[in-house]
Amino acid sequence: MKIKNYLIKHSVQAVLATSAWMATKESLNPITSAFMSGIAKATIKSKGIREAKNLADLGRQWQRGFPSSKQVPIKEISADTVIAEIHTPCPLRATGDVNACYRMMQFDREVVKKAGGQFVVLSSQASPGNTFCTVAMRLRGADITDLIPAHEVKES
Repeated sequence: MKIKNYLIKHSVQAVLATSAWMATKESLNPITSAFMSGIAKATIKSKGIREAKNLADLGRQWQRGFPSSKQVPIKEISADTVIAEIHTPCPLRATGDVNACYRMMQFDREVVKKAGGQFVVLSSQASPGNTFCTVAMRLRGADITDLIPAHEVKES
């Protein structure tokens, strides 16, 4: 079991490093998008991610896309929103490149879309001082205009 966990951890880190490198190069945007979408589609198929039955299930379906739910804990479920965190160390941490983070999160958007929802990064590890990302999910069709994506927040 230790070998399996070692392989999973290091393969996830290799994918994150590769996708972070691509995401920081604007000229590679189409390739980054295709790469992240491809990984998401493979994950959706291999993990059997399906349409969520309700809001709580939406969060659980998203968590299934990761090797460990401990790294992506659900912090709160309100009447219309799932709030979660991503604690997996990101190569973009403290770089300030929230646009690259947005591009990498194409994976999460695809997984949540398959589960019948919408996904927004509220705060990013790429922002200096953040050691995890905070994300929000709502069911498809729900209003998300009150959720300000991290890459759209104006620095003061």
